[in-house]
Amino acid sequence: MILSDKAIMSLLKEGTLSISPLQDKQIQPASVDIRLGNTFSVVEDSSAPILTLSQEMAYKEIRAEKYLLMPGQFVLATTMEYIKLPDDLTAFVEGRSSLGRMGLFIQNAGWVDPGFSGEITLELFNANRCAIELRAGRRIGQLVFAKMDQAAWHPYRGKYQGQRGATGSRVYLDEEARDCTRKSVL
Repeated sequence: MILSDKAIMSLLKEGTLSISPLQDKQIQPASVDIRLGNTFSVVEDSSAPILTLSQEMAYKEIRAEKYLLMPGQFVLATTMEYIKLPDDLTAFVEGRSSLGRMGLFIQNAGWVDPGFSGEITLELFNANRCAIELRAGRRIGQLVFAKMDQAAWHPYRGKYQGQRGATGSRVYLDEEARDCTRKSVL
């Protein structure tokens, strides 16, 4: 069940759901607006022609109130908001249609697991032919909350728990990556 503004406000008041910082005007009829933070990360230039899933990637972190996203460029960004979901609540991250119409693709895999705590890392891509100026504090998307039928047996406690800032990929920590590394050594 998708939560209404009344249900969201109730969970926030009782402390079951936490979103900080949060202004009342961010609460919409069936979502909460999220704003762009001031941390951006881009993949460092590498001499390797191929990125592998089993090796850590290097990122350059940029802290700025404005970021110019060039045509065809990909950058990681973060939300201003730090969220804490209870074990029986999940959230969908949706980009703003107004920004999508400008050619700004906003993604984060679209899903926040029950039990997650942290700032949300967003993957931004400029599909336009013009640069897009991004400003910290501007609405970038919204969180839509869904109540689960019961608390998860195994709520999220993974490799991105507690993240702050635009956090790069940690896919190299996956069990499959470790298995591939071991097999390639044998």
